[in-house]
Amino acid sequence: MTSAAVVYPVLGEPLSQSELAYREIRALIVTLELPPGSLLSEPELQERLGLGRTPVREALRTLAHERLVEVYPRRGMFVAALDPRDLAALSEVREQLEPFAARLAAERRTDEDLEVIDELIADLDAAAVAPDMHRLIELDQRIHHHIYRCAHNDFVQDVCDQHYMHALRIWFLALDRVSHLGDAVAEHRDLLVAIREGDVERAAAVMSSHVTGFEAEVRRAI
Repeated sequence: MTSAAVVYPVLGEPLSQSELAYREIRALIVTLELPPGSLLSEPELQERLGLGRTPVREALRTLAHERLVEVYPRRGMFVAALDPRDLAALSEVREQLEPFAARLAAERRTDEDLEVIDELIADLDAAAVAPDMHRLIELDQRIHHHIYRCAHNDFVQDVCDQHYMHALRIWFLALDRVSHLGDAVAEHRDLLVAIREGDVERAAAVMSSHVTGFEAEVRRAI
């Protein structure tokens, strides 16, 4: 794995070479290891990831579709620019999508989903003892991704994942200046408990508060 806790776990499912390339390059972009505006070299990425030309090219095509990569004819491919002013527009979308995903998750979570929720709650309780930004980022990703999965709607999951990655990228930009970690841990816990208990309205409300709170916190930091 190229970057700590950015490539989502896939619950034991084997990854194709293209999917692996996509996840690894996305991780490098989201964590700013590949800086905004930097030129992307297919041969360098192939060497760095130990993957062939075709999976890297397919991954870059997907990332361009998701607006994490920008393609300029005769100039090449570049990591998409990162403009903190996009935060408001991004939040408008997330404020509609994510409470809906949380609502579906509370309605549709399976016994297998509940087992993962219990594991996440235990990890949150452990993290609450000594909140740490990098650990919280890891948990935040795992929690959001699992909630999207619990919605059991592939279209909702894909759209939420894509917008979450853009938000996460802005979070990394403001990483050293974001605080109130304890509040974030408590909010995540409330969200997971609401989904575990099948409390549809509570799950949607907590997720809405979480997304708006994230925007406000990051906005103060940047």
